[in-house]
Amino acid sequence: MIPTNIGAHDYFHKVVDCQWACPAHTPVPEYIRLIAGGRYSDAYMINWRSNVFPGILGRVCDRPCEPACRRGRLDQEPVAICRLKRVAADLKDDINDRLPKQPGKMNGKRIACVGAGPASLTVARDLAVIGYRMTVFDSGAFPGGMMRSQIPKFRLPDNVIDEECGYILNLGVEARYNHWVNSLRDLLAEGWDAVFVGTGAPRGRDAELPGRQEAAAHIHIGIDWLANVAFGHTSRISPRVIVLGGGNTAMDCCRSARRLGGEDVKVVVRSGFEEMKASPWEKEDAIHEDIPIINMHVPKEFVHDKGKLNGVLFELVRAEYDATGKRSLIPTGDPDVFMECDEVLVAIGQENAFPWIEKDIGLEFDQWNMPVLNPATLQSTLPKVFFGGDAALGPKNIITAVAQGHEAAISIDLFCKGRSLEDRLPPLTNLVSQKMGIHEWSYDNQVSEEERKKVPVKALEKTLKDIRLELEMGFDPYMACSEAERCLNCDIETVFTGKTCIECDACVDICPTECITFTANGEENDLRARLKAPADNLEQALYVSDVLKTGRVMVKDENICLHCGMCAERCPTGAWDMQKFFLQTAEAGMEVRKT
Repeated sequence: MIPTNIGAHDYFHKVVDCQWACPAHTPVPEYIRLIAGGRYSDAYMINWRSNVFPGILGRVCDRPCEPACRRGRLDQEPVAICRLKRVAADLKDDINDRLPKQPGKMNGKRIACVGAGPASLTVARDLAVIGYRMTVFDSGAFPGGMMRSQIPKFRLPDNVIDEECGYILNLGVEARYNHWVNSLRDLLAEGWDAVFVGTGAPRGRDAELPGRQEAAAHIHIGIDWLANVAFGHTSRISPRVIVLGGGNTAMDCCRSARRLGGEDVKVVVRSGFEEMKASPWEKEDAIHEDIPIINMHVPKEFVHDKGKLNGVLFELVRAEYDATGKRSLIPTGDPDVFMECDEVLVAIGQENAFPWIEKDIGLEFDQWNMPVLNPATLQSTLPKVFFGGDAALGPKNIITAVAQGHEAAISIDLFCKGRSLEDRLPPLTNLVSQKMGIHEWSYDNQVSEEERKKVPVKALEKTLKDIRLELEMGFDPYMACSEAERCLNCDIETVFTGKTCIECDACVDICPTECITFTANGEENDLRARLKAPADNLEQALYVSDVLKTGRVMVKDENICLHCGMCAERCPTGAWDMQKFFLQTAEAGMEVRKT
């Protein structure tokens, strides 16, 4: 293998697994260390720069960082990264004086953002502070988009949305609420320099089954029902409820139904339990609230008596997989199952809807009625129109919408400057030694043996009676510090300097995970098998040195390294050092540095 180029911007980035997995590349270990030190406002601002909505995401993020967390390989439970983000939001001081200000001189460019959800608000934030006049249109009376209308208040209170949307709107962003944009052609005729579309995926999929139309008064589309609950239009539900679907929306529906009077609430899914799209913790919360999840049942018919819903008829199925792993649901041949209910909530998916975009203005759509976009720049075939969030590449999650908002803001800035949208800056990276003495570092490198902390929750007797009472209470400072210390500081990298190595193998002897090997070089597959501990995770690279004096190379398996620094402490020549990796992703307005 050739020597590893640790100067490449993505090498050590991939080693910081949580940051690499986060679509917005939030520097997770950095803000967790600050939380451990009680510096909550500093931790909040690091989050705010990357993910824009720390308080919101600290409650409802899909947490792609946590399955990637290295701690999960050590004791099966990752660091509670998401809930630590909430700690920074809940315990911070007033940070208004830390926020950027709208520049005194604007650049004369006007940008329209359609929709006031996370993608549009991210675009507005990024561009307002570099001189653009930003206007956000939304059909609702408040900002937040589907964060406000689709996520129940017991998970995400309105005051958290108000606060974090307010930070953006206070940057000089104009908001036009209760404003339905019904024509993109008319909007473009108003002379905007660019238009960003962040309207989400507002249409819920229906279950077109026998009896659907006849019993329509008792069958509701999940996302529409949640919006009616959020805005107070719906305040009760019948005692017996069936929720169709296995995603997070289905979990929000069933848990909301329990709080609105549902006594017998069931979730019925066509897939297996493990195949459900809902996050594991969402399923756990539903089960904790005595909501059964019934799998491998495919709905066949809404059974009714002259429009009065009696229940749903289901066919039992089993899963079969072909050689490529594609799943098919095969009827078991068992008798159909009838489940009684009074109301049904249909939460089987969401779709985009663009009835307000004319088909003859040069903006192309594909066979799924999705806009044809450059996936890197998010520019449509109508050059001054950009998309982001669920409206761009299909329903994802809030943090993906934020990440796409950042990318779209860069594209809009380049477009308004008349430059190529492909002329995007790579991330800036740096490595700084953490050495404070011969055997001392500027961070705590002791590996905590604490178990993952469970977030305290209010008693179900109270929360099931009040749909606006937030269930989770968050970590207090002591629990937060203990949980933060579980972080393995994966951004503190072990950096090897071959020319000072005397090949004494002291680092090999002291390494607690046997991740360092001195051996003859070879092809990657061969080398991975010959290490002291075979390197099985092909997704994480090997760190390979130049050829050393004996003709061997140093090979380190990044996958199992604990970043404990014991190799650097033991090394008699300082060939190993612990260096903090810093990554700054490109932002709108950044220019290539002159040399």
